[in-house]
Amino acid sequence: MSIEVRPASVFPDVRAVIGPKSPAATVCWCLSHRVPAKLDHELRGPERGAYVEELCRADPAPGVLAYDGDEPVGWAAVAPRANTSYARSRSIPRLDDLPVWSLWCIRIRPGHRKQGISHALIAGAVEFARTHGAPVLEAYPLDSGTARVDTTMAYVGFRKNFERAGFVHAADTTSVLAGQPRILMRRTL
Repeated sequence: MSIEVRPASVFPDVRAVIGPKSPAATVCWCLSHRVPAKLDHELRGPERGAYVEELCRADPAPGVLAYDGDEPVGWAAVAPRANTSYARSRSIPRLDDLPVWSLWCIRIRPGHRKQGISHALIAGAVEFARTHGAPVLEAYPLDSGTARVDTTMAYVGFRKNFERAGFVHAADTTSVLAGQPRILMRRTL
């Protein structure tokens, strides 16, 4: 398998990875950390998909997609931290005034997990942020050690995967997900 990571600018491919089976369903669409809480609650059903479709037309795209051939198999949300809820977070600290970017969601389609796609997505997100001038990329993964974590809560990633990609522990946080602590990791670009 040869995985290629590209900007998430093709909406049908983004929908295939993070969209709901039913267009009327109100699911995250990876918007909960991207838009203000009020807008996140106002966007319902198909409006969420339409919003993401507009994001896919923007430059930069809202993240990156992993492809196995022509099939989209994974997603990573990456954007300037200033454009996310992490800019105002009380549980994940802001370390300095650098215009850092954030990588906060990794999603692998069922049937494609345990094949190294998350590693390719992290590397692709690093390159995407670097290409767009980010001096530093942050991530907020679980520091779960050997504890098992439900797949639906693993979207923030795991410390060991970010360490393999050259990220270093930069700070502890007060954020907890699935009963596990999250940490702030950084990679200088």
